Amino acid sequence: MDRKALALEGGSLRCLFSAGVTDLMLEEGIGYDGVFGVSAGAFTGVNFVSGQKGRTARINLEYVNDPRYMGMRSLIRHRSIFNFDFLFGEISDTLVPLDREAFIQSPCQFTAVAANCRSGQAEYFEKSTAGDIYAAIRASASLPLLSPIVQVEGQPYLDGGLAVSVPYGKPLEEGYGKVVVVTTREHGYRKEPVSRPAARVYAQVYRKYPELVRAILNVPRHYNAEMDEIDRLEAQGKIFVIRPPEPVTVTRTEKDTAKLQALYDTGVEACRKAMPALREYLGLL
Repeated sequence: MDRKALALEGGSLRCLFSAGVTDLMLEEGIGYDGVFGVSAGAFTGVNFVSGQKGRTARINLEYVNDPRYMGMRSLIRHRSIFNFDFLFGEISDTLVPLDREAFIQSPCQFTAVAANCRSGQAEYFEKSTAGDIYAAIRASASLPLLSPIVQVEGQPYLDGGLAVSVPYGKPLEEGYGKVVVVTTREHGYRKEPVSRPAARVYAQVYRKYPELVRAILNVPRHYNAEMDEIDRLEAQGKIFVIRPPEPVTVTRTEKDTAKLQALYDTGVEACRKAMPALREYLGLL
């Protein structure tokens, strides 16, 4: 019951908030036995587990306006708004190297969540057992319509957020006694239903995967239910939540680096403000 887990929501470039939070945790020496990330939260989680403070922010601030990383050129050439070949290739190998050895060798369990296109359900990939954890992370962050389906161990996957918006449930199921949740939306935020025109597009594009379409259309309902459950568990003291203090105006494909930097700084300050209570919750006082 003393095992500690960190659960990270996605949100594409809204992950700059989570990056600020996790960087301050690294600075303060806050560690976990398990990190669970969905979509962009999985990317942030990798850099936390590898102990690379500042890497998430540096990549996004330095390369968000580089057409090799994100934009219409990438969408046309690679069928993905984010060029994951560039991210996992040149960026991770040479430009802003990922310490892959530190990531793999860390005793911290790392789990990425992806949505199985055939079932529409969440599947969890743990670094010590997954055949290719980086493919699973890529799948976890592959946005519908804006990224191609990713094959992982012979199965088709997309954005884990289509099945699980915030991966707090899995660590609770696995018996973690303390679960810290980082969201990328402010308290009280709820999603609106998918519009009919958008629903028709999803149904056409993913007509081979009816369960995936069903999952996509149910995202707002599932998200809102998860937020209600998070509020309930937080009030009961079963989880600890760090969230943006104000509405987040950064979009999933934000190109304004000043806004991205401000969101990162907000994450740092939100974590700093929460630190005394966080230490008490984790039993680190």
